[in-house]
Amino acid sequence: MVYVGIDVAKDKHDCCILGPDTEELFQVFTIRNNSDGYGELFHKIESVSKHTKNRKRHWHSSYQ
Repeated sequence: MVYVGIDVAKDKHDCCILGPDTEELFQVFTIRNNSDGYGELFHKIESVSKHTKNRKRHWHSSYQ
């Protein structure tokens, strides 16, 4: 399983991707709030998801 933390803001989002044992797979990085930024995020998630045993996708948001 891969854990993705996103600090959401209007123009940019700070992101962190952790592995199953909470090891940091990428240093904290910032994406723009546009399609290129989301593409970068999804590309990074996909690149680490290939190396995990459980490839099921679970999305959880604490935003309400």
